[in-house]
Amino acid sequence: QVQLVESGGGLVQAGGSLRLSCAASGRTFSTYAMGWFRQIPGREREFVAVIRWSGGSTYYADSVKGRFTISRDNAKNTVSLQMNSLKPEDTAVYYCAVDQIPRATNWPPRIYEYDYWGQGTQVTVSS
Repeated sequence: QVQLVESGGGLVQAGGSLRLSCAASGRTFSTYAMGWFRQIPGREREFVAVIRWSGGSTYYADSVKGRFTISRDNAKNTVSLQMNSLKPEDTAVYYCAVDQIPRATNWPPRIYEYDYWGQGTQVTVSS
């Protein structure tokens, strides 16, 4: 089992920045990748960014590319999402997730391939 706890959400004005963090505990030694997703009520959860635990390869959704940066601290088992130039459309609940099974066939992992999810943290961007 892996437990994930997100933090860093809040209210910010458009153009501002926030930094989200996700701390993983439990059976973290087999982490393959960690990702960030977001969800607006009534809509499907959507991919934001992912980082490969070994090597640090990253992948971003087009909507956040150039504004968001995902990073990891292997020693602390944490992944962060630096969000700059925030827009009202970035408002959502943000979730981190862990994928523990390396796959040679696809990158980034598909949403259903993630094994554990955090409870989410609210990000609200006012116009």
